[in-house]
Amino acid sequence: MRPDPRSSFSFLPHETGAVVYGGYSRIKTSTSAGKSKGGRQASRVIMKPMVHQDTWFLRITPPPPEAPMNTLPTVRWEKRKKPVNSPNPARAGATMVHHKGRGIAFGGVHDVEEDEEGIDSEFFNQLLAFNIDRNRFFQLSLRKPRAQAAKKQGGGNERGGRRGRGKADEEELLRNLALIEGKGSLDDGELPLKRDDDSDDDDVKIEKPVQYEMPHPRFNAQLAVQDDTLYIYGGTFEKGDREFTFDEMHSIDLGKLDGAKEIFRRELEDWQGSDDEDSDEDDEDEEDDEDDSEDETAGTATPATSVAPEEIAKPEDVAKKQAAEDEEPEDEPATEKSDGLPGPRPFESLREFFSRTNHQWQDIILEEHKFKHATQITERSVKEIRKSAFERAEQKWWDVREEMQVLEDEQEAAGIGEVVALESRGEGAGGGGGAGRRR
Repeated sequence: MRPDPRSSFSFLPHETGAVVYGGYSRIKTSTSAGKSKGGRQASRVIMKPMVHQDTWFLRITPPPPEAPMNTLPTVRWEKRKKPVNSPNPARAGATMVHHKGRGIAFGGVHDVEEDEEGIDSEFFNQLLAFNIDRNRFFQLSLRKPRAQAAKKQGGGNERGGRRGRGKADEEELLRNLALIEGKGSLDDGELPLKRDDDSDDDDVKIEKPVQYEMPHPRFNAQLAVQDDTLYIYGGTFEKGDREFTFDEMHSIDLGKLDGAKEIFRRELEDWQGSDDEDSDEDDEDEEDDEDDSEDETAGTATPATSVAPEEIAKPEDVAKKQAAEDEEPEDEPATEKSDGLPGPRPFESLREFFSRTNHQWQDIILEEHKFKHATQITERSVKEIRKSAFERAEQKWWDVREEMQVLEDEQEAAGIGEVVALESRGEGAGGGGGAGRRR
């Protein structure tokens, strides 16, 4: 058993193989073509588009240690159940890129065939995260940065000064660690000069415009991720018989989701379409385009459930295949509440999460290697164990990031903008309070 032939599918890496999701193909189907000379119903074979929603796992198993030297790994296809919260309606051209054990998808198009000659297309600008291990989709929404003015006015100078000094000390410690790892100099005179240079760079740095809604709906946009930042470039949008190709790039911080930053943008000057239309039809199209542009300027996201996929008459084998793809999604696997591992809190950054759970992760790593690699434990340095602990904490932080964002949105709607850790609050109770707050 293996996936059916297709194009435009998503292919994501995994530590034990790879995952294939979705895709696009065209299948043969018959349709009525009027009556023949004998009075019988005539039919003809046409090609119908099909957007796949199935998920396949390509499991790659290395050969056992006792196998011969040139033994190849075992490769096997495994069909997974339909992911939870799959995009609805199904869409093509929704490109996906890998990031921290999940796939980040953007955009897409859903075609509805009104008749044999006309197709109505619906475009999307949703940002989705596909958790590979849990086989589940999450929708990512942009948010405006939380206001800091009220916090500063009500918190007092002592609290703000302590927080600022703590942050400065932490940044200086990180710089020193970076210099030690790079075998650089720790001359005290170099650090202030570096700060001055940074301040000069900040003065001449060009601020990029930021918008708090997703870029314009499109399909086949190019995606790339670098340092937890998603870059969206290009894409295509159609209106009637006009085709627009975007020449612009946006960036989104996947950890904060605090807006889409415009890297560059080139205005659309021309379009590709039919030139032999009547003048009356051109005028009507221009009026429709003006109305649509006003609606787009209003800044609303494209609805994702306004159009249902059209039922298509298919051969019997294709019907069985489609039914298998539309089977009930699998139950959600264990989450952070049941796996026994420490998890992040709402509004808690990765740095704060690791600072709070650092010793717990080190204990977990030491316990895992206690019996497996008893001889290697003594050889591992504290730095190596701490590095492994941070990698595990980072993996956990990203694995439940979508759930934390949902909780953060709910708490912000209820007027809660931060979470106070009771144990940290108790430690700082004698010096003005507030040192244990998590933002």
